Amino acid sequence: MYITSFAHREELFQMVQRWFCNQLEPTDGHRVTKILICDGFILGETLNDLVRLLISTFSDETYRTQRLHFKGELRDIICQSSHARNDRTTELIESYKNNPDFYFTEAPIDGSAYLDTMARLLAVYRIKRPRRIAEKANRYIANHIFRMVQNRARQMAEERAQQIGVSLEHLLTTEEDMEREFTLAEEMIAGAFRQGYARFEKPAVTINDVGGIKYIANEESLHAIENFFLTHPDFKVFERSEHTGNYRAKSLILEVPWDKEKVCRSYLETHAWKKYLKRGISEAELQKGLEHLVEDAEPRICIEVTLTTFDDLVESEFGRGIHEERIITQRGQPVYVGHIPLNVGFLVEYLFAVAVSPRIHIDRLPIKLWGRYLPDTISYHIRQLYYLPEHDALY
Repeated sequence: MYITSFAHREELFQMVQRWFCNQLEPTDGHRVTKILICDGFILGETLNDLVRLLISTFSDETYRTQRLHFKGELRDIICQSSHARNDRTTELIESYKNNPDFYFTEAPIDGSAYLDTMARLLAVYRIKRPRRIAEKANRYIANHIFRMVQNRARQMAEERAQQIGVSLEHLLTTEEDMEREFTLAEEMIAGAFRQGYARFEKPAVTINDVGGIKYIANEESLHAIENFFLTHPDFKVFERSEHTGNYRAKSLILEVPWDKEKVCRSYLETHAWKKYLKRGISEAELQKGLEHLVEDAEPRICIEVTLTTFDDLVESEFGRGIHEERIITQRGQPVYVGHIPLNVGFLVEYLFAVAVSPRIHIDRLPIKLWGRYLPDTISYHIRQLYYLPEHDALY
């Protein structure tokens, strides 16, 4: 996975490649923990700076911030916001108030809301949680491996067609032959990872939206903000998409600079290191700051900026485009099923579990791409990262 919202994305990408080939280095656990601490803090500071820039440029409002830990907190803020509402928006908000438990209020979120003095919601930023990053990385990597397997199976079919002197289009292939060739291709791809020479193509496993901002305004202001990003010398817009239908909004993927000196100073001044005391790194080491980590970091990161009206925001949180429903749909429609995509998910989940757990030294990778495992296996090994009982606690 190539996470462009992280300043150490190349190093993390190379580590993931090694892990999929079962090549663990002794310092990997310690290093991935420090990467997520450093890059997560950089991302949060950069998102906050950009929201403040937008507010000061386009609204000049006095505002306050509120940390968000659960989706219910954000949805309560939306309901209390003083934005003008149409009939549909009013109906959706009343529906939420009548049965908030139906709207995933306990779903965790890592972010902040920005509100003016009239309690009007101006913007929200969020950072995808490790579990969500792992799910998305799993989907991208599994789909990439699926295409690798498909390509290899097609090569085998072409070779068979050449042997009997016909074109691939005229080759008659039974269902059994297709299944056999796909299984054999799958074994060959798994073997390439086992032998250590399989490589991912970055575009296929790139994730650009780990950090995101949602800015709420009227259509005229949103158009001005888009032009601001398109013409500002510090920002590069390299992807634009407009969502229509159930979910309506405009999204921009931006490449933005971040201030190394400011980030390092803020980390110490706010005692941010206290948030990471349970991740296996000593307090003394955390208190040293981030200077030694940011020296080799990329100077620019990517974030997603979503531009939306208040009515469309309400629709996306309470109505037809509700975010959690889209997540459930994605989980229920995998392109590739079998033990390899399962193992992809297990390995990525384990990597993030190591990075946020109190254990930073691991002796081996418990999952191999070419093996077969049950979900209980990865649950057992993640429990070990937290020094929990090795077996069920029922007896």
